[in-house]
Amino acid sequence: MLRSIAQFAPVATLLLAACSDNTPTTGQTSAEPEAAAPAPIASEATQPASTERTPGFNSDRNAYFGDLHVHTMYSFDAFIFGTTSSPDDAYEFAKGGTITHPAGFDMTLQVPLDFYGVTDHAFYIGVLREMADPSTEISQHPVAEGMDTLGGASDRGAKFQEILGFMRGPDGLEINDPEIRKTAWDDIVAAANRHNDPGNFTSFIGYEYTATSSESGNLHRNVIFRGDTGPDLPFSRLDSSNPEDLWDWMDSNRNQGIESLAIPHNSNGSNGAMFMLTDNNGRPLDDAYANQRMRNEPLVEISQVKGTSDTHPALSPNDEWADFEIMPLRIATTLYSEPNGSYVRQAFLNGLKMQAEEGFNPYKFGVIGSSDTHNATYAGEEHDYWSKVGLRDADGVLRGSVPLPEPRADGELYADTYFDTWSAAGLAGVWAEENTRESIYDAFRRKETFGTSGTRMKVRFFGGYNMPDVDDADLLSEAYAGGVPMGGDLLGQEGEAPSFIAWVAKDPNSAPLERVQIIKGWVEGGETREEVYDIACSAGELDPATHRCSDNGARVDISDCSISTGVGAAELRASWQDPDFDPEQHASYYVRGLENPTCRWSTWDAIRAGVEPNPDLQPTIQERVWSSPIWVTPVQQ
Repeated sequence: MLRSIAQFAPVATLLLAACSDNTPTTGQTSAEPEAAAPAPIASEATQPASTERTPGFNSDRNAYFGDLHVHTMYSFDAFIFGTTSSPDDAYEFAKGGTITHPAGFDMTLQVPLDFYGVTDHAFYIGVLREMADPSTEISQHPVAEGMDTLGGASDRGAKFQEILGFMRGPDGLEINDPEIRKTAWDDIVAAANRHNDPGNFTSFIGYEYTATSSESGNLHRNVIFRGDTGPDLPFSRLDSSNPEDLWDWMDSNRNQGIESLAIPHNSNGSNGAMFMLTDNNGRPLDDAYANQRMRNEPLVEISQVKGTSDTHPALSPNDEWADFEIMPLRIATTLYSEPNGSYVRQAFLNGLKMQAEEGFNPYKFGVIGSSDTHNATYAGEEHDYWSKVGLRDADGVLRGSVPLPEPRADGELYADTYFDTWSAAGLAGVWAEENTRESIYDAFRRKETFGTSGTRMKVRFFGGYNMPDVDDADLLSEAYAGGVPMGGDLLGQEGEAPSFIAWVAKDPNSAPLERVQIIKGWVEGGETREEVYDIACSAGELDPATHRCSDNGARVDISDCSISTGVGAAELRASWQDPDFDPEQHASYYVRGLENPTCRWSTWDAIRAGVEPNPDLQPTIQERVWSSPIWVTPVQQ
């Protein structure tokens, strides 16, 4: 059932208050418990409730925004690209401070973040920084020659390829100094603990694990720790390039009281390796695999600088919005990445099929966004874009949005680069009772999370069989008590379709909303299927035959990036039932909210340079937010 937008006004204050109101109310979720683990997962299910609450505590949960994918001077690639900012600098930036880009300009967030995690590469962590110091022993190694006198982008790119080749070769361990790595890791842990400020700002201990498949597919994960301690050293690809060995290590740590979770990222560049239908050794997936993966990887990163991993036009040909910030290449190459097995929506569908046919689901992820900045900051916003790799992509010419001073030998006007496929994205969102490590981490565990393409849109999503009206004064407490939020599970009920409540609020500093959609996946006749339903429109009518809103008329003036005024909504919300619901089918549902069109970062680059936008690049985008899914299991299951 779709209600008219005018009917929802009374609930707006209630929903918005849940993002900022400090008054406690009652409520609880009823999500499916986590799979059995070798040791209990340190989450809200196993930890005693704290009697100490911060002033912002809200039992109906607040929206918090953060970034869990940040590289500083300790990452081998970030340092060689010119980044000298420390983890301390990164956390100060997230709280509202300023960092100077390697190219000399200042980077400051328009609005500070609520939580942040420095995730430097465990692979040779801290080593290249030591190589650049002539007083150190490692600076005398032959491969370190020139590290203290690096020049511009091309010089750094060449040296990076030389050192990366050496590190991956048979002699790479010569520079894998354990004392250097230990010193860097200890500083990363200490910085996270120094900046953690319960109730005001949360900093997580973390790092990046950078495995690849045999076909050069990306299998990277960020590992985030719940508490104030971590392992002596992080597990890296030098220990194993098999993610299943990473999970074994995480399980072992959990048995010792060190709780963590891993977040796969850039599945879009995995060449089909991230969401395969076999394990790392080519064996069919099974219940043990699914349990271990979900125990250690409850979340997946859906959007970041290196593109969006929601879906691909080849996988979702009937989704008009599938072609959004697609980076078509494998990570750190110019080779095409196979879409099949590389995108989150397809993983959801394949997981449903395995659940229906074999009784397990290894792809039951919640979603977040993050940046993957290598500038110790963030990617920046569309109108103030800082890109990713320091001096290598510091301006419009280097990243292919502004013409070269002189055409290339083949007559091409723009740099030969894949940096033009990158995005000003993304952000992680959670619904948590308070801004503390424990509360936010518990939200990660129950998957009450969402991702954005960079703006701070908020999304609420509930499902159940006794859901309140959207204008109910106690909507949130009743929805938590009688249903499940995003990330939860519903059991089917004989002869009754569940109801869903979806609500999206715009970023106060960005464009109005155009529409809210629910994306359904299901299994029918042994095949996976998907459907996109518009459920709330900012203007015009919703066509029940096509499930589409009419065009609201929002436009962008490419000459100056001004946008239509008086068009679009500050928030959209609806109560909805699936018109095609079948109680005998396994299904999942998640929300996607879209802003009105705005200029892409590449168009802003061109305007500032006084040139026409690169005709090979999309001039505008529609920023978006994705909720984690709600899964529905047939009653007979």
